[in-house]
Amino acid sequence: MQLEKYMEKLKLKGYKKTPQRRAIINALLKSKGPTSARDVLAAVQQEFPGLSLDTVYRNLHLLAQMGILHQIDLRSAESSKFEIGGGHHHHLVCIGCGRSVCLEGCLVDASFLSRAEEHGFQLVGHAFELYGYCAGCQKLGMGVSK
Repeated sequence: MQLEKYMEKLKLKGYKKTPQRRAIINALLKSKGPTSARDVLAAVQQEFPGLSLDTVYRNLHLLAQMGILHQIDLRSAESSKFEIGGGHHHHLVCIGCGRSVCLEGCLVDASFLSRAEEHGFQLVGHAFELYGYCAGCQKLGMGVSK
C-alpha cells in the first residue's frame, strides 16, 4: 500500500509516524487531484478535531521537501495546492480560479539546468508552473483580450 511506503519513508528520515501525518497522507491519496491545505484539514478534522491549519501546512511542506508531495504555487489567496506522488512533472495554473492541470514529464531542458553550475549552484530540484486563464475563466471575461 502506498500509505505504508510513505510512512516508512518518514521513519527512515528520522520523523515520527504520527496518526495525524498518516491521516494527511491518506487524505491526499484519496483526493482527485491537487488539494489545498484547507481541504486536507477538512478531510481529517473529524478524526482530529484539534488539528490546526498551521500543523497541516507544516506537514505538507515537510512531505513536499521529502519528495512525497508536489507543491503547486497558485499565485493567489490560496497560495499552494499539494498532490501526492506521480513522478516529476509540471503544471498549468489558472490565476482566475486556481485550477491546475498536470503536464507529464519535464519541460526544462537539461542544458538550462546545467547552467546553475556556472553560477556555483548545486541544484537539488526545480518546479515549473505556467500561469494563465483556463477556458472557463476566459468565458467569464478574465484574461488579456486579443
